[in-house]
Amino acid sequence: MKITIIVFAFMASIFACNHKTAQSIEGLKTDTFKVLGNCEMCEKRIETAAKSAGAAQADWNVDTKMLSVAYDTAKTDKGKIQAAIVSVGHDVEGMTADKAVYDDLPGCCQYDRAGKAEAAGTGHNAMKETHAQHGNHETVPAKKEEPTAPAAVVEQDANPLSEVYAAYFTLKDALVKTDGKTAAAAAKTLYNNMVGVKMEALQTAQHTVWMKYLKKLSSDAEKIKGSTDIESQREHFASLSLNMYEVMKTIKPETEVYYDHCPMYKDGKGANWLSKEKAIKNPYYGSQMMTCGKLTETLK
Repeated sequence: MKITIIVFAFMASIFACNHKTAQSIEGLKTDTFKVLGNCEMCEKRIETAAKSAGAAQADWNVDTKMLSVAYDTAKTDKGKIQAAIVSVGHDVEGMTADKAVYDDLPGCCQYDRAGKAEAAGTGHNAMKETHAQHGNHETVPAKKEEPTAPAAVVEQDANPLSEVYAAYFTLKDALVKTDGKTAAAAAKTLYNNMVGVKMEALQTAQHTVWMKYLKKLSSDAEKIKGSTDIESQREHFASLSLNMYEVMKTIKPETEVYYDHCPMYKDGKGANWLSKEKAIKNPYYGSQMMTCGKLTETLK
């Protein structure tokens, strides 16, 4: 009888705890509002900022640009959450991020914003000057336009991903040498170069393929830079190389690149890699089987 009572009391306490938790979740206030951004990196940045300001839940939709948040009103409010998001460079309804913070965002995250006009002096500050002039009933003469020299033509890189490709080849060379520390450093450079790609330099087809594979490439680069374990690095390099090949087919490298295949890797499953050298130098086995592999395609 005592055992039955104890079990019943224990089950009752569990029910009470669960009921209390359910009530606390149901008691959260929810809000949905627009936040400007472009990609998956924006999504992570926006949701992280919202949670740093006290949001218990945050979900931003990259297509609709709408952010849904749930929060405890005793701990935070909509205004604080919006201010946190603005502080990391993303405009929200009624609030504009500082231009310097916006300009510091990676190229792929720099969304179109109406506030760009303000930086040119046609926004809020210019309006204040105009109102002041009208208030004093002064007629301001039109400023005479000074002749300007023709703008210099800026020569764009033939390949907007040249730095990305260079870092990939440095990573490959480190794996050939079985040097996990150098591979991690090269992967860090690769990751930073990916984030820093100037999206405006990409043509439409190039932009499409880059955005299709960027998340996968970034994920593998991040895992490689976060480890010095050579086998783990090589495993992610295999995945990285498959996606890098797809990108290189559309965004052509500046010189010939060779697509090589190692049939022995992962117990015969095989793996590919890209190289600027025609000679086979295997990044999956290094000096153990340096020349194991064959050329399958030349990209040019």
